[in-house]
Amino acid sequence: MDFLSSVPAWKLGLYFIVAICQDFVLTLNWRAIAKEKVLMAVTTSFIISLLSFWVLYNILADLDQNRSLISVVVYAAGIATGTFLGMKFKLKESI
Repeated sequence: MDFLSSVPAWKLGLYFIVAICQDFVLTLNWRAIAKEKVLMAVTTSFIISLLSFWVLYNILADLDQNRSLISVVVYAAGIATGTFLGMKFKLKESI
């Protein structure tokens, strides 16, 4: 269980929260594209790119067999949670 203690809890929590936000926005992005809401699609795409690259950079910068594994698992759990929340969120229909 050494791999659990090798990454600070605050960092794992941050990866989880960022992943939730990232995939929540990604799900809204896909829905905006499907509804042809161009401004919303472009804006959410930009946000997704920033979040994704920031987390991936940080995980790769701390590349280590133990630290990377737990970081990736926590990040993936956050992504799954973000997808769920994004699917539950209702978009307002514009006239």
